[in-house]
Amino acid sequence: MTQPPDHILLIGGGHAHVAVLADWIRRGLPAARATLVTPEPHLRYSGMVPGWIAGQYERDVGIVDIAALAERAGAEFVQSRCAAIDPDVRYIVTEDGRQISFDIASIDTGGVGRAADVLGQDKRLLDIRPIDRFVGAVVEARPAERIAVIGGGAGGTELAFALKNRSLRSASPQNPSCEAAPLKVALITGANGLLPDFSSPVREVVAKELRRQGINVITHNAKFEDGRLFVGGEEMDAFDLVVGALGSGAPDWPEAGGMVCDEDGFIAVDAYQRSVSHQHILAAGDVAARQDRNVPHSGVHAVFAGPVLAHNLRALMHGKEPSRSYRPRRHNLYLMSTGDGSAIASYGPFAAQGAWVRRLKHWIDNRWIQQYAALVDGRES
Repeated sequence: MTQPPDHILLIGGGHAHVAVLADWIRRGLPAARATLVTPEPHLRYSGMVPGWIAGQYERDVGIVDIAALAERAGAEFVQSRCAAIDPDVRYIVTEDGRQISFDIASIDTGGVGRAADVLGQDKRLLDIRPIDRFVGAVVEARPAERIAVIGGGAGGTELAFALKNRSLRSASPQNPSCEAAPLKVALITGANGLLPDFSSPVREVVAKELRRQGINVITHNAKFEDGRLFVGGEEMDAFDLVVGALGSGAPDWPEAGGMVCDEDGFIAVDAYQRSVSHQHILAAGDVAARQDRNVPHSGVHAVFAGPVLAHNLRALMHGKEPSRSYRPRRHNLYLMSTGDGSAIASYGPFAAQGAWVRRLKHWIDNRWIQQYAALVDGRES
């Protein structure tokens, strides 16, 4: 007789796992034992970081206390990072050398920074991943007068707006009343150009706003060589700080442990978020790559996949087959702050800009954060 699953292990504290912990609080733990392993006791919502940089939020607004969520859910919290996995013998090894076994596991660690791999090493380069390290580095960094943001996606564009408006208030987000000389900010998009995955109307609105704010857009690839920055083959070293916003890279330990991964190293999962090679392991968020359809690496998809992941984990722990699949909508709502009290909305071909969009973004972001604060405080069950 097969031994029923006893121990469920959550590896990583990403957006999807926050939804899993919320499910356990509301509906009860689906296992005798549960453990969450993640390097930080909180999740910083990256969508609110540009607002902090621009002086619109305090530093620790946008924090989810995942250690407290784990405690309320009845799960053991282990503050460490996964360094290796044996998916066949069913255990992981953490960075501090602890070995943790499991019956069923779920992986939501997010991706890793890849700016140095793509652009080359340089002391001026600051990767936005991991986000907590980025926030700390922004606090500690010397004031910079000339900044380049490399990456033409929504994240890089929003950071360019935020950094430009940070300079209009202060050299530090903690002193918004102190005036400072405006920064020179450039957005280096790469050869794919500005917002390549967005509609033409959205790109036009964003490009117009970038011009209005004096942010120079450069549509060439960039590379560091021998301590110099080359853009489109020409040397361009007039930057004190270079922010890399190039999307997620894959951690090396899943593939090294024998899990099947895609060509970029992300865990290959099926329609139910199961590893295609180890069906007792699920994965979601930036660390995973759906094989049945294209799901871009984006926080919005990790958030929506969370309840699906929670349902399928519960099914596995009860000896049932997963039955739910996250199907992305044809269009998703994206809200990009322009750093000056306004924001730009994108929904398929639709584009809009104004203070009302910024208020909508603020309401949505805070509603997402507050639902988990209510669970921690026992105001929701």
